[in-house]
Amino acid sequence: MNKTKSIILLSGGLDSLVALGVFKEEYNIQLALTFDYGQKAVSHELNTSQKICNFYHIEHKIITLNWLREITKTSLVSESEIPTEKLGTLESAKSVWVPNRNSLFLNIAACYSDALGYTHILFGANKDEGKTFPDNTEVFRNKLSEVFEYSTLEKPKIVAPLIKYTKNDIVKLALDKGVPLEFVRSCYSSDEKHCGVCESCRYLKRALIENNAQQYLEILFGK
Repeated sequence: MNKTKSIILLSGGLDSLVALGVFKEEYNIQLALTFDYGQKAVSHELNTSQKICNFYHIEHKIITLNWLREITKTSLVSESEIPTEKLGTLESAKSVWVPNRNSLFLNIAACYSDALGYTHILFGANKDEGKTFPDNTEVFRNKLSEVFEYSTLEKPKIVAPLIKYTKNDIVKLALDKGVPLEFVRSCYSSDEKHCGVCESCRYLKRALIENNAQQYLEILFGK
């Protein structure tokens, strides 16, 4: 009998949606956690994540972290402009960096795992963002899994099933597996549609075009 029972970190973006859609059955994903730390796109992320959870029939919990907004000046939560130039560099990464974010989110998921018996925690790390964000790497995933061996009784394993995939690969996988890309909300801004110019939007647009999935450009970007 398969005793696997998993949680996923779900922002509503491309990576977490595809991780859920493709690996739901394999890891028996039953719960999604979405985090509200005052980010500009929070209302869209919460609404999108709820729609995704409804579609896949899993439980959805929203974790509010007001204090995290208070200690960061990242452009994702502050009034400063989200970068649209020098993308993919350490400079742009620093502008959208939220202190210890992925580690914090995964540790909160580990609390749920320890209390409720979840064996695995999934999150949407990918190869492209791993180049500039150290908390999107295999080293990070492996080290934190080791920490959970000591900090929890359940000892949940962290799984990043897309960690070796580029955004182009992820869109291709989504199309092959019938993941509903119309639900995606990857934009950093609070705009109704994806802004099209932030780093997350540019990755998504390029991947859709490379995979001849232009039908989603109108749905997500309005053009």
